[in-house]
Amino acid sequence: MMAIVYACIAPHGEEIVPRLAGKDLALFSPTRKGMRGLAAQISAAAPETVVIASPHNLRLRRVIGVVTSQYSTGVVSRAGRELRVRAECDRDLATEIVERAEDRGIPVVGPNYGTDSGPLSSIPMDWGTLIPLSYFLRAGRKTRIVIVTPCREIRLGANFEFGKVVAEVAEESSRRIAFVASADQAHAHLKSGPYGYSREAARYDTAVLESIRANKLGAIMGLSPRLVEGAKPDSLWQMAMLAGVLDIVPMTSEVLSYQVPTYFGMLCAGFTRCS
Repeated sequence: MMAIVYACIAPHGEEIVPRLAGKDLALFSPTRKGMRGLAAQISAAAPETVVIASPHNLRLRRVIGVVTSQYSTGVVSRAGRELRVRAECDRDLATEIVERAEDRGIPVVGPNYGTDSGPLSSIPMDWGTLIPLSYFLRAGRKTRIVIVTPCREIRLGANFEFGKVVAEVAEESSRRIAFVASADQAHAHLKSGPYGYSREAARYDTAVLESIRANKLGAIMGLSPRLVEGAKPDSLWQMAMLAGVLDIVPMTSEVLSYQVPTYFGMLCAGFTRCS
């Protein structure tokens, strides 16, 4: 029997990928270094399946999604260049997670696309999934994925409970499993940014950093809705899932990098299993 062997919080801005960075290559170098650190840690953990929670995949109304297609394929274009990633999904694990979550009364669905199975059973891969996986999937190592989509329209605690379900299913499985919360932090750090400026942005990011450095990620569950609304993060819901995972599997946290290169915060944090 295997289990959750690693977890992390990873950003997904396109600029952290060298071939997509263009003129922003140097500006995002601290986060790129952090991502390489996470990639080294996840490689050492050697997961057979990576469960990745992304805020930019299926936007399902009042329900969490667990992708059950056989494949996911995507492309991101920037600065005249493209990055493509195709991965096989761990359908058995995805189905187990859906069924357990349903049994717990958590609102969840298991979407597929195209055909029931085979190469045409493929849901598009969003950038929140693709960017981290471009660092974490290693050539020559067959690592499957499970894409989960947090939901902002249900209570935050339901996302937390879903994370507990993921951990419980993982702990009972025969696989080595990693959990990735794909998350950019507050998006209101810059007046000229698309969300404008709010002093809540720095407060939100500081609260997240403090919770990780204290190895108490669950503290984010107590952040006020007013603070979250002002900060405009796309991180809270998938980090709530990770907090649920950590509620079942004790792990030690480490901040590898944090920066605000433009209007949003970028955080790389790793979680290693306690021996």
